[in-house]
Amino acid sequence: MGRVAGKKAFITGAAQGLGAAFARKLAAEGAKVSLADVNAAGARAVADEINAAYGEGTAFAFPLDVTKEDQWIFALEEADDAMGGISVLVNNAGISRGGDIESLSLEDWKLVMSVNVDSVFLGTKHALKYLRQNQPGSIINISSIAGLIAAHNSPSYNASKAGVWLLSKGIALHCAKQGLDVRSNSIHPTYIDTPILDPLRQRFGKEEAEAKLARQVPLGRIGEPDDIANAVLYLASDESRFMTGAELKLDGGISAM
Repeated sequence: MGRVAGKKAFITGAAQGLGAAFARKLAAEGAKVSLADVNAAGARAVADEINAAYGEGTAFAFPLDVTKEDQWIFALEEADDAMGGISVLVNNAGISRGGDIESLSLEDWKLVMSVNVDSVFLGTKHALKYLRQNQPGSIINISSIAGLIAAHNSPSYNASKAGVWLLSKGIALHCAKQGLDVRSNSIHPTYIDTPILDPLRQRFGKEEAEAKLARQVPLGRIGEPDDIANAVLYLASDESRFMTGAELKLDGGISAM
């Protein structure tokens, strides 16, 4: 217990799924957490749950559209004031839109790139002034195994998550060049049991959809949110002080094939 005691984490896309799991995990290990999401009510509900479990003042919630620079500036300032600093940034917010290179609309391409990549740029750009004041710091960017391995029908998701991967490395080198004790790493999950799988479950039924996905994973199952939250915990903690510019592949062995 207490692996991130004293840490102050700002997490995007925290109203549900992976972001909510990250907030719960970090709070359980001693951190203060700020949950940011365009779904402000959902973020507030998770924050209330965390505060009920670990004490008032553990979790805070803020509305945030991660594509809007002014909202980033305001939310980070508010979180810094609420938590007494920011030492961990978790860029988790992300979306996907289907369609191959011929059928995908330009509007959907731009939307995916904006939510998945612009958000990491904006979040890091404006969070670094707070991370500087709360070293050692950690930037944790949630990419995907789809950022390392392509598919025929997801050009926007592949390209955006690959962008997050390389951007994470560039940020790591920038921080090192600046002499900052601020690390930047990316995490690359495969299929995880979160609401992002709901369209497939609705199409095929829960059991069949999850079986289809599991057959693509050498370990024979889809992941659980805690599988990824444990990696976020490691990267947020001082246990990872010498890890930067790296990627953690949590893909059940897919990338080994």
